[in-house]
Amino acid sequence: MTLFRNAVRHAWRMIAALVIAVLLVVGVDRFYGHSSIAFAAAIVLLLIANAPMLRFNCPQCGKNAFFRGILVVLWPNRICTRCGYDLDK
Repeated sequence: MTLFRNAVRHAWRMIAALVIAVLLVVGVDRFYGHSSIAFAAAIVLLLIANAPMLRFNCPQCGKNAFFRGILVVLWPNRICTRCGYDLDK
């Protein structure tokens, strides 16, 4: 599987992790009241789920597929913005 396809799969997993984190916080808030522990658990869940993002780097120049300049975005680049390498081949 190509680097781009793997990065897209990671983006979908992150969307699912975000939904689970929101449901965790809403569920705890609904049944037990406001809890900082639920927010902390959601943050830890999102940090752990997003750690593999740092592996999706261009094989030629090493630029991460999720970075646009200094910003990190939800969807990966299909073509490297630094060297022009096609990440989908």
